[in-house]
Amino acid sequence: MRGRDRHRDPAQERARNRSRRRRLQRGAYLLPSLFTIGNMLLGFYAVVTAFRGSQVLQPEAGDPYFARAALAVFIAAILDTFDGRIARSMGTDSDFGREYDSLADLFTFGATPALVTYFWGLQGFGRIGWLVPLYYMVCTATRLARFNVQTKSTDSRFFVGLPSPAAAGAVCSLMFYVPGAEWREWWGGAVLATLAIAGTLEVTTFRYWSLKQVDLKKRWSYRAALPLALLVLVVALEPKAFFLAVAVIYTSWGPLAWVAGRLRRKTSSGDPEGTAAEGLVADEQTVPGARDRGDREETS
Repeated sequence: MRGRDRHRDPAQERARNRSRRRRLQRGAYLLPSLFTIGNMLLGFYAVVTAFRGSQVLQPEAGDPYFARAALAVFIAAILDTFDGRIARSMGTDSDFGREYDSLADLFTFGATPALVTYFWGLQGFGRIGWLVPLYYMVCTATRLARFNVQTKSTDSRFFVGLPSPAAAGAVCSLMFYVPGAEWREWWGGAVLATLAIAGTLEVTTFRYWSLKQVDLKKRWSYRAALPLALLVLVVALEPKAFFLAVAVIYTSWGPLAWVAGRLRRKTSSGDPEGTAAEGLVADEQTVPGARDRGDREETS
């Protein structure tokens, strides 16, 4: 065997190595796309499950269906967070992948929450019951299109406008935390308001904290195990309240940070550039047909 290895043709070895690299590259390109396909699959499952829940004769009996639909959207948001991160870490991000991800996000985080809430009970509100979900979906499409043509380099610690997965999570957290039949009419008004507010926040220039800077590869202190354990405990004990609280806190972060920045600017002589660096509000400039390739968000 040693003699055979010694007389291997270097040209054949190089060709064999190139073939291995090509196979690995094809697999690397496929992996982020699988996450995006899973994103769409979960969105479609949520729509089908919500439709089945709408066919149940007793409204309260359909609540488990809508809870499962909301949970599917939450999982889709997690998948959407990782597909871009995986593509960048492997050096396999491409224009096709970015467009594919945006189309998947429009369906899963735009059309799906609109349809799920309509099936849940918004059809009982008449014309406004479908106009508000439509408004939310249009805002999601606008937010994704704006991001695709945005050329001004922004602080990677922040998103410009409420990310579409977070907006969908805010809407679906209400489906997950439906309190009961006696609250259904009042809860429907809350769902309509959440759709309108979340959609509007998507197209604003408020800045929201991004998870991009969380380095999963770096070594963390053992002290981080305690808050993580407490987080898991809270999710296990009160999952519905947890998701609702996270949705409310994150959704209100952008406007509250903007107000805090305005108040800070009034009480001090603050430098405008410093305020912008704190991520209070974005100065948005867009040019059709171009994008900031290095600032693609995990979750559009």
